[in-house]
Amino acid sequence: MHWSRWGDPAEAGPLSESAFALVDAFIGTADTPAVDPASVRLSAVLGQELLDELAGIVGVEHVLTDHDSRLHRTRGKSTPDMLKLRAGDGSDSPDAVVRPGTHDEVAALIAWAVERHVAVVPFGGGTSVVGGLVARREGYAGVVSLDLVRFDKLLAVDTDSMTATLEPGLRGPAAEALLAEHGLTLGHFPQSFEYASIGGFAVTRSSGQSSAGYGRFDSLVVGLRVATPQGGLVLGNSPANAAGPDLREVVMGSEGAFGVVTAVTVRVRRLPAVKVYESWRWDSFAGGATAMRTLAQAGVLPTVLRLSDENETQINLAKPAEVGGDSGGGCLMITGFEGTQEAVDAKRAAVTALLTGLGGAGLGEDEGWSSGRFHGPYLRDSLLDVGVLVETLETVTFWSNLHRVYDAVKSALTSALGEGTLVLCHISHVYETGASLYFTVAAKQADDPIAQWMGAKAAASDAIIDNGASITHHHAVGQDHKPWLAREIGPVGVQMLRALKQELDPSGVLNPGVLIP
Repeated sequence: MHWSRWGDPAEAGPLSESAFALVDAFIGTADTPAVDPASVRLSAVLGQELLDELAGIVGVEHVLTDHDSRLHRTRGKSTPDMLKLRAGDGSDSPDAVVRPGTHDEVAALIAWAVERHVAVVPFGGGTSVVGGLVARREGYAGVVSLDLVRFDKLLAVDTDSMTATLEPGLRGPAAEALLAEHGLTLGHFPQSFEYASIGGFAVTRSSGQSSAGYGRFDSLVVGLRVATPQGGLVLGNSPANAAGPDLREVVMGSEGAFGVVTAVTVRVRRLPAVKVYESWRWDSFAGGATAMRTLAQAGVLPTVLRLSDENETQINLAKPAEVGGDSGGGCLMITGFEGTQEAVDAKRAAVTALLTGLGGAGLGEDEGWSSGRFHGPYLRDSLLDVGVLVETLETVTFWSNLHRVYDAVKSALTSALGEGTLVLCHISHVYETGASLYFTVAAKQADDPIAQWMGAKAAASDAIIDNGASITHHHAVGQDHKPWLAREIGPVGVQMLRALKQELDPSGVLNPGVLIP
């Protein structure tokens, strides 16, 4: 990816005329370009003795210390991460990038890090938006980025059990291409799909646009292989068991703090013969949310189900390529259906009948939504270029609490950021008992936009916890959410996490400062 933006540098570009006019009218604009990448200040390079030892483990060609390699593995892709790099601050860069190719090499690197007391940050796609790639470096001899890019194979396919074993460095498109050769799909398509990795999906408990039909990524994981400072860990020998607490859950969501995942076994499905997307209009966000709850509790969920509130619909953010265009008002809902023709026809009929009966207005098929799905993050960078602070945050709660949380977070964000702030929201992951809320925030950048956002994020996070919701549904914890995780799980929960860390990684070399309050 681009060093200071999202995604493919060739895809980066200015706002469209209509989008620029909209932003200029609502918020105002100013030219805020990034510095030259060569001028970004990085950390010191790891000492030569340590570099030679790393080369002895993985080969000299897989130990990188050049400016570009380290720059591209500095932090993740949150707005504060980007703002620091755009201003020339690369102080959180790794002191070296190491690319192991086998489980044994990963195990040897961890043992080396323990002996030399070097912090190790596992790196998959680099898409963290919660400070998950920013290791605490105080007290360590250095920081190494353990890049899993060479872990790029499909290791096994079991079509009787409908499982596949993938290496953790596979990016989303590569994993889908390898599975497609066997007529299979994982069906996991988060907005970060083009760049995020299989291992990253697992250790952040990722959720994708098709979660209503295929499930969250953690629900797809049936087995894991992990290298830890205490040795190897192999989990998942059956579809279900009663052999104590499920230790897979310890690894999923661990963000590299307990070990490095070297293989992931997942449930897979047959490639769908048919994919159809439709759009619906609702008079209000509350009415559309009620319809989503009804679908979930009736057991007739489509594969994709998404609802934008009035503001997000007005801006047209559900379709990033159309931002600034005519939205039609109300609240836009997207439904998607995948499978055999017979299955799709049956589910569409059931969903159409239910939504029509609840007052939804069908707008017909909408293939444009899916084609532009992965281009939304590029819009954030184009807005940063013109002096607009843009960031996202998300939460999840029970249906009975949904609108209270929605109102509280919007109020916290607008109060913190002041006049001219735009707060948009959508629901894109639903369950019988509740749903996620995903907020996008835009405001004119202050003189210190990082402090500006961190104050707003703290206010929103307080509102989330104060109103009984979770600090994160699928973005994970990283560094940014740790204070609120401690409030969410309580002192006993914090004690349990610290005990796990102490037992598995007593020297604290694995992603120090991340996850554990």
